[in-house]
Amino acid sequence: MFSFASPVVDFHALAPELVLAVGICLVILVDLFVPDHRRWVTGTLSGFVMLAALLPVVTLSVLGDDVRSALMDGELNQGITGRYVVDNFALVMKALFLLSGYVVVLLSANSIEEGGYNQGEFYTLLLSSVLGMVMIASSRDLVSLFVALEFLSIPAYMMAAWKKRDRKSNEAGVKYYLLGVFASAVMLYGMSLLYGLAGSTLLTDIAAAVQLDGDKVGVQVLGIVFVIIGFAFKISAVPFHTWAPDTYEGAPTPVTAFLSVASKAAGFVGLIVLVFIAFPLAQDVYRPFMWVMAALTMTVGNLVALKQKNIVRMLAYSSISQGGFILMPLAVAFTNGNQGASLRAVMVYLIIYAATNLGAFAVIIAVSRKTNSGEISSFGGLFSYAPGLTVLMTIFLASLAGIPPLGGWYAKFGAFKAAVDAAGGWGYSIAVIGAVNAVIATAYYITVMREMWMKPVPDGDTTPIKVPASLQAALAICGVLTLVLGVLPGLIAKVGDITDLTGALLP
Repeated sequence: MFSFASPVVDFHALAPELVLAVGICLVILVDLFVPDHRRWVTGTLSGFVMLAALLPVVTLSVLGDDVRSALMDGELNQGITGRYVVDNFALVMKALFLLSGYVVVLLSANSIEEGGYNQGEFYTLLLSSVLGMVMIASSRDLVSLFVALEFLSIPAYMMAAWKKRDRKSNEAGVKYYLLGVFASAVMLYGMSLLYGLAGSTLLTDIAAAVQLDGDKVGVQVLGIVFVIIGFAFKISAVPFHTWAPDTYEGAPTPVTAFLSVASKAAGFVGLIVLVFIAFPLAQDVYRPFMWVMAALTMTVGNLVALKQKNIVRMLAYSSISQGGFILMPLAVAFTNGNQGASLRAVMVYLIIYAATNLGAFAVIIAVSRKTNSGEISSFGGLFSYAPGLTVLMTIFLASLAGIPPLGGWYAKFGAFKAAVDAAGGWGYSIAVIGAVNAVIATAYYITVMREMWMKPVPDGDTTPIKVPASLQAALAICGVLTLVLGVLPGLIAKVGDITDLTGALLP
């Protein structure tokens, strides 16, 4: 006789994903029945869905390790145990994605409504992409990692080309899509090689198979490099960054903010999981590869940003450069026993960078509503008619530059500390390169500050800027976080004290 029983699944642990899935269906249904002049309801509903998905993340954090480790645990489903995990690391990253998504909804509310775009479809795609990001935080298996990555990427391709009658937006979407598909193909080929070596897609099994010994070293190296290349595209690391500037400039500004923060963070989460769980014994492969990527990404991003006249393109190259700083700790992970400091540094940097960069884009959206321009010169004399926005933009730019006491200084401090703790040629050399690039980056941030504070208004129009309530809320959230995380870094340091991934390493 065969006996059938339900698999053991902790629905509390899966609640964030379930809430987002239900929310996507609700937005689609609501959009079908509301009249055109009430389409803004879908944006409001999407914001509430993001916050509702955040609630179980908070409750899971409070209830302790027993609840979080109960997911997919049972005799009937031992084959999938450990492939989708809800641990401390996953919860922190899920909170980051959901809060970032909520801020992007606030940024999008007026832009999407006034632009005459299809709001229901836009928010459906946004929620779908955030769902993919939430999934990637818990994925501990090659298949779930790839599915989650595509789940977040495919909606992003469409959102990048959302301005259908704009040639730049069409170009942005096509370029992002074509290069994204190519990167996915390379990554999938690398994953197939790793599966062939391990006979399993579970990351811990791959870690046991990829130890750079025996007669299969060449295949192991190719598999590792190809998978890293796939994620390097998502984080726009040099030389896989060519899609980013044109895509960022052509896409609607809220979508650009989303891609530069949430999508980039998701790519880094994938890299973190691979480095700390799948490749802990393969540092001789990923360390030189990621070291070179970190150095090139910082340097190329900064040098090209110096020449930009458009503020969105400048922030695009700034985003590329910031990715290089985040790569610094990953490049030297497991060197001189600094893996804990490296993991902490990357997590803290992602959180602070998200608050700061989203805030900068919120100011750009507010100012462009009046100037209808994305040129840096259009910010001339901003203080004379929008002093509040000028102060906030100064805070965000100074934070990106790493100037104390704003959040960015602590993010950069953690990255440099992880590199220095690694010691040796790898750690000290990347720290020196990072220090030089931090100085270079300050130059183009100061250029924008000078325009706002010291230059005259280009057209002489000093009519005050009316900032919609949703943008005010986004600015308040990002501004407070940027200030508080810099003045009280102990708050974010506690969030960064995560041991789940390092505890999962092979003995």
